Amino acid sequence: MRRLTTLALTATLLGLSLAAADAAAAVQTKTVTWQHEGVTLEGYLAWDDAVAGPRPGVLVVHQWMGLTENEMMRARMLAGLGYVALATDVYGQGVRPADTAAAAKEAGKYYGDRALLRARVASGLAELKKQPGVDGARTAAIGYCFGGGAVLELARAGAEVGAVVSFHGSLDTPLPAAKGGVKAKVLVCHGAVDPYVKPEAVTGFQAEMEAAGVDYQFIAYAGAVHAFTQKGAGDDPSRGAAYDEKADRRSWEAMRDFLAEVLAR
Repeated sequence: MRRLTTLALTATLLGLSLAAADAAAAVQTKTVTWQHEGVTLEGYLAWDDAVAGPRPGVLVVHQWMGLTENEMMRARMLAGLGYVALATDVYGQGVRPADTAAAAKEAGKYYGDRALLRARVASGLAELKKQPGVDGARTAAIGYCFGGGAVLELARAGAEVGAVVSFHGSLDTPLPAAKGGVKAKVLVCHGAVDPYVKPEAVTGFQAEMEAAGVDYQFIAYAGAVHAFTQKGAGDDPSRGAAYDEKADRRSWEAMRDFLAEVLAR
């Protein structure tokens, strides 16, 4: 009897393992290219081919180093939640800064031209909406650091997007939202002691959202500094940027619940 029980348990565990493998295998990915004002952009699309019918789409905007494995990972995670996710490209095909100095220079082009930044991110959103399986009426955009500020600019521009989520992104802008001009619901996940986003930027952003009548949420994670979702940022908060496992997990859960609410049928 004990042997039969053991065999049955082994079979059950094997079945669960195979089911998990099948679920993981259902997430498909491919490279997608498109044009914006004569510039070729190259993104990374992820979807679960076990999900039938139109589903919400989520745009993922990269940090200042350009499109990396980190954003691709987030796209696959979103696909696992049932979304079609496009990790977009702001800089252009093959433009991937080799170090922080090059990243600062590249990101600076867009910080200095918010209209271009908004248009470049909007082109990614338009490309996402073209993808098979995407319900164009239910879309969101999330972003990290540079990308967090970028998705807030997308919202300020009045883009047709249901939700935007910023993870440790910049909050200030030379082009504040107009009253009634933001169509998206907004979630900001912020490091409470981020030295790169000053307290006056936080209060300024909140005042901007209130004045514009935006449906927004602002969550500050205690002890978290800049780049708290990025494992590559290291583990030394004294440097101003560091990974924080708890803030990473909590902010992802907050985003998951937020998107589920906003993008529900």
